[in-house]
Amino acid sequence: MRHKLLPLAALAVVMLPSAAHAAAQAGGFDVETATRAWLDTLQGPARAKSDAYFEGGYWLIAWGTLVSVLIDGLLLRFGVSARFRNLGERLFKRPAGVTWITALCYSVAGTVLTLPWSIYTGFVRERQYDLMNQSLGEWLFDMAKNVGISLVIFPLLVMAVYAVIRRFPKNWWVMATGVIAAFLAFAMLLGPVYIAPLFNTYTELPAGPVRDRIVAMAKSKNIPSEHIYLFDASKQSKAISANVSGIGPTMRISLNDNLLGRSTPQEIAAVMGHEMGHYVLNHVWWGLAFFSALAALTMFLVSRIAPALIARYGARWGGIRDLGDPASLPVMGILIATVMLIVTPITKTMIRVDESQADAFGLDVAQEPDGFASVAMKLSEYRKIEPGPVEEALFFDHPSGATRVRMSMQWKKDHVPDAQMVTPPPMVPEGPKPQ
Repeated sequence: MRHKLLPLAALAVVMLPSAAHAAAQAGGFDVETATRAWLDTLQGPARAKSDAYFEGGYWLIAWGTLVSVLIDGLLLRFGVSARFRNLGERLFKRPAGVTWITALCYSVAGTVLTLPWSIYTGFVRERQYDLMNQSLGEWLFDMAKNVGISLVIFPLLVMAVYAVIRRFPKNWWVMATGVIAAFLAFAMLLGPVYIAPLFNTYTELPAGPVRDRIVAMAKSKNIPSEHIYLFDASKQSKAISANVSGIGPTMRISLNDNLLGRSTPQEIAAVMGHEMGHYVLNHVWWGLAFFSALAALTMFLVSRIAPALIARYGARWGGIRDLGDPASLPVMGILIATVMLIVTPITKTMIRVDESQADAFGLDVAQEPDGFASVAMKLSEYRKIEPGPVEEALFFDHPSGATRVRMSMQWKKDHVPDAQMVTPPPMVPEGPKPQ
């Protein structure tokens, strides 16, 4: 088990000089001064790089939607989706078989046409910002596995949704929501056991002080701690991460080897306390409920808009008959992509609220405010550290580093008797592993 030998909390606690020292003497621990001391450790090119990476992601949301809509539009304009359906009708007599072939061809076409965009966003850009540890070949291999999984699951989902449309033409969106929720739950159930191990190796976290600390924290909140998983995310990227995944019997807490290798014991405790918050607060179930409700809204809008579009343009699109015709898949795709773009701030806010609740829980269970602040600063490698309030509300699906540092310093003031301000070490960027 490897750790850097500079744990922040193990440094001699040093009062900040000048203004910080004066503030501490005059009125005790000052939250804003302590917060600013942490935020100012990220300066110059490192801060500019962090800001540029994250701000570029704002445009990727819009451009990604545009790419999706453009490709679906081309499939409609040249009657390609209708040709997929015609192929299905030549191969199968039953509607389910026709839908399956149509969805399979649609998925393959979409994957091929978006490949340049996927390579840019998933590999080239990550490489440009020193976040990628994979070669292009390794990245493409992982992508191929993702595509293979999608080619199994997506046509089955489409078959189920179109079966509902044919069976309940007036209120199909209600039943379709149930179908989508069931697929989501099934994927969440199987993901940790059958999907995630296709990309990373999961092992039990080795015995030692780090595991002992995590187990003690878990037991203090009556969280099952028989299994704590470690996975080798460093083969893909340098990102520090942990997660709660699965539902019911497959729910588990995992941490990646970047967190273990690049963080102090105090930082690891802070992160794992946060993940325990997701577990205790049932955020997985709340997330399932939220995204099911979002699916209901989306399917309702599709049920109202798509038939009108098909009635007007269906003949031009190669002969799309009605919404129950699987050739209408690109019409659905355009509408779904548009709705997803519009509700992006709502989706991000919902996730950010959950993350903030988990932050508060983690501070209480780990009691490592400086460790929490330190790891929040490390996450600036791929998250803008200090956005404006509107920017954070619209684009952040986690609290910003500034918000998290301020929360940790407020917790320190409220819960640590005679709290002292420490001198944070400067941020030292870490490059990718050599290939």
